[in-house]
Amino acid sequence: MMRSVACPTCGKSVEWSEAQRWRPFCSERCRLIDLGDWLSNVNIIHEDTSRDMDPLLKPHEFPPMPRGRTRRDTED
Repeated sequence: MMRSVACPTCGKSVEWSEAQRWRPFCSERCRLIDLGDWLSNVNIIHEDTSRDMDPLLKPHEFPPMPRGRTRRDTED
């Protein structure tokens, strides 16, 4: 039995197999839309680097994390 996943861009069901060229996307179009979102910072990964800066800082001394845009911010 082949496993199916939802395309991250449009939600269409995609067969998870080596035969599916664009997996996890359903098509090249959805793959390029997702790539465009990453390149234009619509999608970002928030990384907590404040702990790496100075291991002697106490939690209340950490600098504030920057707020990034997410897809939800742009849908309104």
